[in-house]
Amino acid sequence: MARQLTFDLPVRESRKRGDFFVSDANALAVARLDAVETWPNRKLVLVGPEGAGKTHLAHVWAEQNDATLGTVGGLLSSDIPGLDHPIALEVPDRMNPREEEALFHTHNHMQSSLLPLLLIARTPPAQWSLGLPDLKSRMEATDTVRVNAPDDALLAAVMVKQFSDRQLAVAPQVIDWLIRNMNRSFASAQSLVDALDKTSLAEGRAVTRPLAQKVLSTLDGE
Repeated sequence: MARQLTFDLPVRESRKRGDFFVSDANALAVARLDAVETWPNRKLVLVGPEGAGKTHLAHVWAEQNDATLGTVGGLLSSDIPGLDHPIALEVPDRMNPREEEALFHTHNHMQSSLLPLLLIARTPPAQWSLGLPDLKSRMEATDTVRVNAPDDALLAAVMVKQFSDRQLAVAPQVIDWLIRNMNRSFASAQSLVDALDKTSLAEGRAVTRPLAQKVLSTLDGE
């Protein structure tokens, strides 16, 4: 069978509030982000596995609160004393000393300015490898909310959104079959959708159950 020429085109992700599916797995996190006034000391850590929708939620929160979304590394080139609006920061489990220092000063500045600070991470602060004692104590004292492992409804919604971002129309019964047979994680869903997209383009085929079985078998073999 002739294979089509394909290109690695960028995926256009939609991160509007209406695109975010709320289920039992993330309802508490959504509610906490909607109620900034309840955050102790105006700060919160949003925790969850890769692909759980943390960044999507952070984008929604940033838009609703006139905030900016960035990374801890980006703080190194920022005017921290000049920050005058809420911010959301993606935090890695491990930071270098300069990044820790920047996060420490940012935290203190946001506190003294009474500005909301949202931190997004895969693990809670107690599991971060922090060498700066004052930062460690402040982070571990920060309230944490978790996006839990996906239930069927949420996993299906995540896959539908990822297919939609790639402009792929996939029948509900195919998605139901995938959910019953795939590894049940957000990261697996993301990898599977990406593989289906690439195979569909390369072979000029729609995403059907036979194609899904082929791709899933290949991924399981790897």
